[in-house]
Order: sequence, then structure tokens, then C-alpha cells
Amino acid sequence: MQHLSIGPLYYEYSRHNEPRLTVQPGEIFSVDSEDAFSGQIRTDGDRRDKTKVPGSNPQTGPIVVVGAQPGDALAVTIHSIEPLIGQCATRTGDARNLAQWLGPDCPHGVHICPIREGQIFWSNETTIPYRPMLGCIGTAPAHGVPTTLPAGPHGGNMDIVEVAPGHTVVLPVFVPGGYLYLGDAHAAMGHGELSASGLEMPARSILSIELRKGNNLPSPRIETPEEIMTIVSGAPMEQSIAQAFAYLILWMEADFGVPRWRAYDLLTHVARISVGYFPIGTVGVKVPRKYLHAR
Repeated sequence: MQHLSIGPLYYEYSRHNEPRLTVQPGEIFSVDSEDAFSGQIRTDGDRRDKTKVPGSNPQTGPIVVVGAQPGDALAVTIHSIEPLIGQCATRTGDARNLAQWLGPDCPHGVHICPIREGQIFWSNETTIPYRPMLGCIGTAPAHGVPTTLPAGPHGGNMDIVEVAPGHTVVLPVFVPGGYLYLGDAHAAMGHGELSASGLEMPARSILSIELRKGNNLPSPRIETPEEIMTIVSGAPMEQSIAQAFAYLILWMEADFGVPRWRAYDLLTHVARISVGYFPIGTVGVKVPRKYLHAR
């Protein structure tokens, strides 16, 4: 199995970086990634120092997929995500989005949480189930170089909890090879990523990629054994929700034969929403597969 170590930390989804790994469609490979704090927080006494490392959410990559061309899609199946150092870190140093109600005096709140036997030890009294996911995964656009802070049609900092083991993230290809990047692994995260920090950890992810020719996707998708999901990012969130629903309806019509207005009616009753980091308006809308043949 090919393995990609952490190496250089990238804070952009760029087609200009030298590829670090080339994989064949269907090949299983592993990728190590640093945590969202760029490795600066390893003990309760550590603090994030942006004068030394100003960026957040460093990525490992780029990964080139043989045969990928603009207009194709990379269907990235996540087989597993495991912690590299047996712990994760979180912090609550910025409550600007809630300050008008809670006040501006939020403590820094760094603490380290051991991970063992499928549990995250958030405190001596409280454990959280280990439910890993990748906060960031994306391909390089053909124009511009987005940072690892927002999300967009290329993927990026989506922070959607369904980017998880056993699921497939489908990303548009904009440049030859795709130039896939990933990182920002979380041991667990609540919907909305309230404090802008999940339970951040350096991680090893085992992946494989199916190359889908000529898909011409407008935005990322997630496929699970139980559901399908479309993802859109942007403010106001109401617009992202509407757009994600429209993309899901068109997908149901094109691939599953559900007429769009029947899908529109059906989703009104059975759809669910997943929220990424809420200030940037990333949402996923999803429908159980059992409804995909409701003609």
C-alpha cells in the first residue's frame, strides 16, 4: 500500500504544488495529516501562535489520480481514520459569534483529550464516542487558489460530520489529475462546530478513489449505505440550503428517475439537514436511499 506522510503543510487548494502521490483508480492508500492547529497544541499549556504559523487547517497533498480530467469526479471512499498520537485537542478561545449573548470574556479553554477504546476522554467525568471525520477534503480549482478556511464547489473546509469512515465523498475535477488534498481530522464534532474547533487530531486515513468520467458535478456529494447528500457552502445559509435541495432534487431525477416535482414534494417530508461550521454557511441536505425509487 502506498503511504503519504505529512510532509509540507499546505493552506491552499492549489494546482501549482508538486504532486506528492500518484494513485490509480481503485487503489487503496494511506495519508497522514496534521491537526487544524498545525501541531502547536499538544499539552494543556500550549497556545496557538499565529505569528509563527498564521494558517489553520493544514492539508496533506496534492494527490494525483491517473486519468482524471476536468469534468470528471473523484469518488473518495474513506475506509478508516485513526489518531496518530492517541489524543485530540480542543480550544474555546474565540466566542465572537455568541458574544452578544454570552459576553466577550471567553477563556482560552485549551485541553487535551486522550483517545482509547473507542472513547474520547473529554474530562474525568465525561466521555464522547470516537466518531472520526475529515473537516477538510477538496480538489484544486482551475481558477484561483482558495484557502483552507472556506468551503466551495471544490470541497474544502466543509466540516460535515458525514465525511467519515464507510462513506464516499464525491468531488468535482477541475484540473488534470484532480489534485486532491485532505486534513483537519476530528475525533468527533457536533453539528455547526460551535467554537470553530472540533476535537482536532493528527490522523492516518485509509482511502480509495473511484474515477467517474464526465459527471460535471456542480458541488460535492456524499454517498453512504443509507443516504445520499449534496453540499453547498455560502452565506446566507438559507440560500445554501435552497441550492443544496435543488441539487439533490436534480440528482434524484437524473440518476434515480424520480421526477423533480415528486422529489420536491417527497423531500419536504423526509429530508434532513447536516450543518458544517455555521458562520460560513456550509450545509448538506440528505435523503434515505429507501425513497429513491418513489416515482
